Amino acid sequence: MKKNVVVQRKAGLEARPLVNIVQKASEYNSRIYVEQEGKCVNAKSIIGMMSLVLMNGESVVLCAEGEDEQEAIEALEVFFIS
Repeated sequence: MKKNVVVQRKAGLEARPLVNIVQKASEYNSRIYVEQEGKCVNAKSIIGMMSLVLMNGESVVLCAEGEDEQEAIEALEVFFIS
């Protein structure tokens, strides 16, 4: 499952929100990735997520594969848009 999302946080995704994303992603059994401009990182990896440098207004693709993929995408989307 894939979903396009636009980052809607004035300060972008800094360390604290990224930690929250990684913690939430780790709650799911599905493999979860975030794609940006051809780069794909594991959403359960803080180092991988920090390497994206996600700023307000940037588009990403949330990808999940597994038994709880829909729930994972829906839960993670919240962190990108609020």
